[in-house]
Amino acid sequence: MSSPSIHPLSLAIFCKVVDNYGDIGICWRLARQFHREHGIAVTLWVDDLHSFRRICPAVALDAAAQAVDGVQVRHWGGQDGAFAPGDVADIVIEFFGVDIPPAYVAAMAQCEPRPVWINYEGLSAEAWVEGCHALPSMHPRLKLTKHFFFPGFTARTGGLLRERGLLDARDAFQADPTAQAAFLGGLGVTTADMDAFKVSLFCYPHAPVRALFDAWRDGGRRVTCLVPEGVAREQVAAFLGEAPVAGAHLACGQLTVRVVPFVPQHDYDRLLWACDLNIVRGEDSWVRAQWAGRPFVWHIYPQDENLHHVKLRAFLEKYTGDAGDLASLAAFSLHWNGADGNGTDEHRSDWPVLWRSLQTDLPAIGRRAIAWQALMSENGDLVSNLLNFARSLR
Repeated sequence: MSSPSIHPLSLAIFCKVVDNYGDIGICWRLARQFHREHGIAVTLWVDDLHSFRRICPAVALDAAAQAVDGVQVRHWGGQDGAFAPGDVADIVIEFFGVDIPPAYVAAMAQCEPRPVWINYEGLSAEAWVEGCHALPSMHPRLKLTKHFFFPGFTARTGGLLRERGLLDARDAFQADPTAQAAFLGGLGVTTADMDAFKVSLFCYPHAPVRALFDAWRDGGRRVTCLVPEGVAREQVAAFLGEAPVAGAHLACGQLTVRVVPFVPQHDYDRLLWACDLNIVRGEDSWVRAQWAGRPFVWHIYPQDENLHHVKLRAFLEKYTGDAGDLASLAAFSLHWNGADGNGTDEHRSDWPVLWRSLQTDLPAIGRRAIAWQALMSENGDLVSNLLNFARSLR
């Protein structure tokens, strides 16, 4: 291996936003952590500045180039453009296999030494991931090699994204009822809401939200559901009877639904930390829910031919194993995702039973959440793992 470079490493991340907030959420966490914790000069290329701004209000929508939190943000307007070797970073990450502009790739091939080229893949608990992690792929025409990097749940993968000090910050916040009350109060949550069972809801539009609302409304426990503005818009509006804008709320039976502002990433973490159950979606919020140390339910991004159901089952098998007191979590999760063969909304009578069963097992589910994050911590943090891997290739 060659000796380390005398200049600080540079890194470029290319991100095309497909899942509204999940894709840019992961890339923004990557970019900040590489810069803050490892002193790397990071350029983040992103095509959708509007979605980016929802999680980072400092982003200017009309800027082709801007500096945000020490990261150079470039608006990725298309595949055209001219690039020279001097424009190429030492480490180039294409997120979820996006196509980097051809001129940038050509410039990569002219660099000496060649940049480390990483295809950052999606998170999955499927067994095949371990065999594909870190595999090389030769470019068909140019003298370039791309390596696949998989986040994951074992030591034979890249691990999970986790910033330095995250768990300490979480523990301090969860041990401080005053801080929690002040934070939730800033979102419009009342003292009466605080005394109820608090659920954060972040899901895709097709989730069976109204059926679950009905189960909570008619259940035996008071529930306060906090929904970020814009999530499950039509179903939340149908329940509220008005536009689901931040501040809108309705108490009906045992359920209070409150629409809260769509908050920046650091505040979303605190929302997860403050709730008793978190329903999350995609990848970014799913990982953050795992670090929250609270019970969570995952709404997986849908794929053709129901391939997402395979991924969901692989994770649930790893997460719940054969523990009988976690079976309710698996059953609830499968039904929430329409993966149990029984549909979702069409079987509204199933939800009260699933909810009661989940409530009964919440103490065991909570213990598993804590044990799980301890296990995941043993794999190290993804950014450090990725950086060590990239350095081994230079």
